[in-house]
Amino acid sequence: MELEDRIVSQFHNSMEINAITIEQYTPLIAHAGELLLHCLVSEGKILCCANGASSSLGQHFTSLLMNRFSHERPGLPAINLNSDGSTLSGICEDSSFMEAQAKQIHALGQPGDILLLITPHGRSSSLVQAIQAAHDRDMTIIVLNGSDGGDITALLSPEEIEICVPSDDHALVHHAQLLVIHALCDLIDYQLFGSE
Repeated sequence: MELEDRIVSQFHNSMEINAITIEQYTPLIAHAGELLLHCLVSEGKILCCANGASSSLGQHFTSLLMNRFSHERPGLPAINLNSDGSTLSGICEDSSFMEAQAKQIHALGQPGDILLLITPHGRSSSLVQAIQAAHDRDMTIIVLNGSDGGDITALLSPEEIEICVPSDDHALVHHAQLLVIHALCDLIDYQLFGSE
């Protein structure tokens, strides 16, 4: 029974954090969906960066845009900066891990592109540098964050978006961020292609 109680507790905790997140951030999620749409219809692209487990969420997001979310449609331009192991390891070897995403953003980012940054806590130096690189390239930033936002919150301009899941538990933050990612994919598809 103890194991089952732990399972039930995990689901309840996740549902509670998801409910709080959606109550606080529905308007910002909708606005993020509009920014992503504007980027795509203006022939921009979405660059996604994260570290550790969060980079799996970034890869999931970009694969849903490049392929499909729930219905067949043309692929949409999205790049996960953590997918190219050769580039990442080369930058880390020749420079430092802190520059792993920033160098790619300087090379690939263009004005009008969006950087989608995913982190459970906002305290990664490499992601701070990624934000600075995106600002250098006149990109707009959308952050899926957690906890108190860390160092990243202060770097964002007023027109940029931060959806900060109110939990210090990284697993709970990732659960909520996955739902936000799916909501963003749905909003993009709905705005571009309409409902079924």
